[in-house]
Amino acid sequence: MIRVGIDLGGTKIEGVALDAQGQELWRQRIWTPQGDYAGTLDAIRDLVLAAEAALGARAQVGIGIPGSVSPLTGRVRNANSTCLNGQPLHQDLEARLGRPIRLENDANCLALSEATDGAGAGATTLFAAILGTGVGGGIVAHGRLLTGINRIAGEWGHSPLPQPEAEDLPPPACYCGRHGCIETYLSGPGLAADHARRRGGTLDAVAIGLAAAAGDPECEASLQDYEARLARALAGVINLLDPDVIVLGGGLSRLERLYRNVPGRWGAHIFSDQVATRLLPARHGDASGVRGAANLWPGS
Repeated sequence: MIRVGIDLGGTKIEGVALDAQGQELWRQRIWTPQGDYAGTLDAIRDLVLAAEAALGARAQVGIGIPGSVSPLTGRVRNANSTCLNGQPLHQDLEARLGRPIRLENDANCLALSEATDGAGAGATTLFAAILGTGVGGGIVAHGRLLTGINRIAGEWGHSPLPQPEAEDLPPPACYCGRHGCIETYLSGPGLAADHARRRGGTLDAVAIGLAAAAGDPECEASLQDYEARLARALAGVINLLDPDVIVLGGGLSRLERLYRNVPGRWGAHIFSDQVATRLLPARHGDASGVRGAANLWPGS
């Protein structure tokens, strides 16, 4: 038996197969069928079957999704891939694959991966934050993934941005129906929208980072604003959870300057005379979430 993890993202779906010791055996990435629920089910099924054909073994399947399953209805909610919302994804995938599966929020999968054998291995408490197309969070404490009675533990991206300043206002509208969610400021699209709103242009988050590194003052100012907001948002996590380590994943986690600049800013907002919490990039990088999905089934 092998363990196959699937990371269902807004733009891509990635599959990985791990052996019992966590060694990678197979990997494949495909584009997500945009807005196509049935096509997404088929794509996930085909990835699992491709792994099994390549390795000649039947798989235990874990899947990370950009949302969560309601304990009330059994259907997906809060997904920024909105075609998933209201759908019985867990049941439909079990029917497509003909076996039980395990399904979790993608940030929970990131947290589990990094706590198992990543940047937070050995930590008593770890908070993992995804800074990508959306913003999410996951918590592992004493080696256990925390999901909560409402299955929203770590859903940090849809809390309001703490201590909004003049340049943060008016609070942007979020797809969830609220205004001023952390996601609207700290996601890649949120950074791009803020830059366009305040400084003009149509640069995406990657282009803003590259231009700032090349000395563009407008992009540098946008990144400094981003770092200040991220520091305030993570300070709230530290005040509540007091984790040993915070691990960042998602596209914006590749900005190396965050690991220097954000801890230098967050102390002013933390209720402690010293802050020992470490801010680290995910050791497994882009592969961390998909590895965490596979780790929903225990290895050796």
